[in-house]
Amino acid sequence: MPVPDLFAEGLARGWKTHDGSRLESDLVLEADIAIVGSGAGGGTSAEILSAAGFKVLLIEEGPLKTSSDFKMREAEAYTSLYQEGIGRMSKDGAITILQGRAVGGTTLVNWTSSFRTPEPTLQHWAREHGVQGHSPEDLAPWFARMEQRLGVAPWALPPNANNEVIRTGCDRLGYGWHVIPRNVRGCWNLGYCGMGCPTNAKQSMLVTTIPATLDQGGELLYLARAERLLHDGERVSGIQCQGLDERGVAPNGRTVTVKARHYILAGGGINTPGILLRSQAPDPHQRTGKRTFLHLVNFSAAQFEQVINPFYGAPQSIYSDHFQWDDGAAGRMSYKLEVPPLQPALTATLLGRFGIDNALRMEQLPHTNVMLALLRDGFHPDSAEGRVELRGDGSPVLDYRMTDYTWNGVRRAFHSMAEIQFAAGARAVLPLHADAGYVKTLGEARRLIDALPLALYRTRLGSAHVMGGCAMGEDPRQAVCDSLGRHHQLDNLSIHDGSLFPTSIGANPQLSIYGLTAKLSSRLAERLKPA
Repeated sequence: MPVPDLFAEGLARGWKTHDGSRLESDLVLEADIAIVGSGAGGGTSAEILSAAGFKVLLIEEGPLKTSSDFKMREAEAYTSLYQEGIGRMSKDGAITILQGRAVGGTTLVNWTSSFRTPEPTLQHWAREHGVQGHSPEDLAPWFARMEQRLGVAPWALPPNANNEVIRTGCDRLGYGWHVIPRNVRGCWNLGYCGMGCPTNAKQSMLVTTIPATLDQGGELLYLARAERLLHDGERVSGIQCQGLDERGVAPNGRTVTVKARHYILAGGGINTPGILLRSQAPDPHQRTGKRTFLHLVNFSAAQFEQVINPFYGAPQSIYSDHFQWDDGAAGRMSYKLEVPPLQPALTATLLGRFGIDNALRMEQLPHTNVMLALLRDGFHPDSAEGRVELRGDGSPVLDYRMTDYTWNGVRRAFHSMAEIQFAAGARAVLPLHADAGYVKTLGEARRLIDALPLALYRTRLGSAHVMGGCAMGEDPRQAVCDSLGRHHQLDNLSIHDGSLFPTSIGANPQLSIYGLTAKLSSRLAERLKPA
């Protein structure tokens, strides 16, 4: 039985959408609330505000792709569903940054892991960054609401073999591990979540909050780049958008001007600071784009006798926080351990080297596990951090500066991952580093890792979690927004996305964004309703 295309059905019912690539003339659109970005923050905000009776317009730079378009083919998905055609990188080109860019944002292509913001993180924000009203107790009902809305629950099926490595290795070492909650309903366990869900099981914004918004009379503008806010230094009067070609790359010469009563930026931790910088939004204390964090990731591969087939099954279902808080919130660099799914194109890039070397590594793909460490950046003054800047063409780029403190975390993570992989029965382990080869014993691995020159371009580094850049907090000298997401200088502008986080969070961030923005949107609806 074919999976219904929810968007095709909705459009047939009269949903109102605007394709920026097909405009025949310039356009003016009006709404009560205009939201830039249709991912976790934008989609959640749109549903809540439209349900409260406001006319909402969602603005998305990427294309509208639906279940009918998701063919589980890497070559198609990466170029059409990711920022910069999956080529987004740090300014120096040393860190690959995976972010979605389509209707639904990163929720369309993430691997479904859904964690509440860890309590030590929320406590740290209150204590060190002047964040008010977001204690674990304050946010618990909002997390619960969004968990119910999006089907978030611990994965009930056995983990695939790639995830089983963490569970087996941790059990044998006495390390803690847990089952990952996932935002899915009726999941087919295909394993291709990073390419868009062809069965509509993943409860992304594409199949949940955005349809709900359009059913309430909201509108969607896609393939249109929000270029700048029009403002007088105190209030925003409009958003100037550029229509893009159907590839979502080049402006097509059409301008869309959006007029609203209130404006929300939800473009994520690089694009939201980018639009503020392009707009020359008031920033008296130079905070916009500063303190941007990545959950920097390093990787360890392992070969097993048994078949792993790491491209099948729920991508992430087991994690370990054994090392995450072992030195407190602000101690040495710590990390969460998970695995990535290993479809061939992504894996060929990860495993590195060229020609025959790469081919021989790829030949072992059915027997290969890869583990990753999410490094919890931003809690220690010596932690690596980033700053969003503008390129000459106005596009945003992240300048992320590594530090010795962070490299120390990378090295310890290599050790932890190799230890768990060997404990799980690996016959060989490969730290993903240009100067590393497979080694066959833990002793060899320890000597190799201790000797590796940890440096940019030698160490394989990535990220799928961009946070910060428009930090929230009550002190305008330190924060871009207050704790309710209200811009400190522009009084009809809010920010509702992961750029609000004063640090990284130490867990995959989508549920943190859902819960926080559900609260912020509900409070905004109360403020905007006539007395």
